[in-house]
Amino acid sequence: MSVPGLMIAAPASGTGKTTVMLGLLRALREDGLTVQPYKSGPDYIDPAFHRAACGRASFNLDSWAMTPGLLDAIAGQAAGADIAIAEGSMGLYDGVASIGGTGHGASADIARLMGWPVILVIDVSGQAQSAAATALGFARLDPDLPFAGVILNRVASPRHERLVRRGMEAVGIRVLGALPRRGDLALPERHLGLVQAVEHPDLDRAIVGYAAFLRAHVDLDAIRQTARGVTPANADSLPLPPAQRIALARDEAFSFTYPHLLEGWRRAGADILPFSPLADAAPAPDADLVWLPGGYPELHAGRIAAASRFLNGLRHHARTRPVHGECGGYMVLGDALIDKAGARHAMAGLLGLVTSYAQRRMHLGYRHATLLAPVGTITSGTALRGHEFHYSTIIAQPDAPLAHVTDADGTTVPETGSQRGQVTGSFFHMIAPAR
Repeated sequence: MSVPGLMIAAPASGTGKTTVMLGLLRALREDGLTVQPYKSGPDYIDPAFHRAACGRASFNLDSWAMTPGLLDAIAGQAAGADIAIAEGSMGLYDGVASIGGTGHGASADIARLMGWPVILVIDVSGQAQSAAATALGFARLDPDLPFAGVILNRVASPRHERLVRRGMEAVGIRVLGALPRRGDLALPERHLGLVQAVEHPDLDRAIVGYAAFLRAHVDLDAIRQTARGVTPANADSLPLPPAQRIALARDEAFSFTYPHLLEGWRRAGADILPFSPLADAAPAPDADLVWLPGGYPELHAGRIAAASRFLNGLRHHARTRPVHGECGGYMVLGDALIDKAGARHAMAGLLGLVTSYAQRRMHLGYRHATLLAPVGTITSGTALRGHEFHYSTIIAQPDAPLAHVTDADGTTVPETGSQRGQVTGSFFHMIAPAR
């Protein structure tokens, strides 16, 4: 059975689409609907907010990193829902060069592939009828992209709203709502985006407020009626697990794992054994593989360095079985982590890596990696697609490289990851095999 869907997008980042997304998810849930959320692109923070808003796991959809079959398999997670709603990333058409992939990684790719109409959230502060030119450009740029209308955000006054609406009416753009300017709706942010959902002091109360705000200022029935559905073709399976029993670090310092990977691992019969390094817990002694995801170890470096049960358990496991770390997890597998204040903290010492958050430089972008060593049961020679986003600088990376890594344009990057024995790590977050 086909599930109707839509895409909440924007001309650029910072326009308020996350507020709209969370309020819409909660409002529809309050109306008794089962809502399946998605996030376009490689963002690993927003899906947790989506789940908090509607009570259902949110999944990433990425047209650069995922095959058509995998996209269909993830879209199929909407089975049993009444409506699917995806949140775009950056601007609607923002993406990268497409070299042998499904698309450019743009939200427009996903909307087009899934047949989901786009609702554009436009920040109209500082303009009036001119906002119609922006909306018209987005509606007409791609005639194959279904376009449902706009939600106006940061409207200054009733007069301002009337002027903006007149401009939209003149060019045939449907206005589905107009949100007054409010300074108390922004979620707190950190260097990789929003502060994690688990860290928000009163997230549910905030989401309830967003839902009430949307109810007062948008036409929820009209938004529901814009949704359209497609039935995925025969889909590939979700990615297979890298081991049978996986000890997965899971707390405020280690939380950046893509939901579709965990779902694929579970469906394939893997046992996922969560543990908290910040609570000084050791990984399960009978695990086949320890997996340290990315997160914010640089904010907790002192606690991690003092977590003797965790570090000793990790070292003991690495003597006989594989350990893998991604981004923040990779940093913790290294010899030392230098925090923002310049203090050096000893880490696990399973790799020679030394990283510094005191020497900040943004590393951001898609990655294509060909493994030079196995990662659990993922064999050497496997090509992976993933994403890298961090501010830490490599001071030392003396071990053998884990992979040959390029960016989306095919340019080799120096962040190759590392391997030593059965211990591996990388700064890129794996999204899917490249096939």
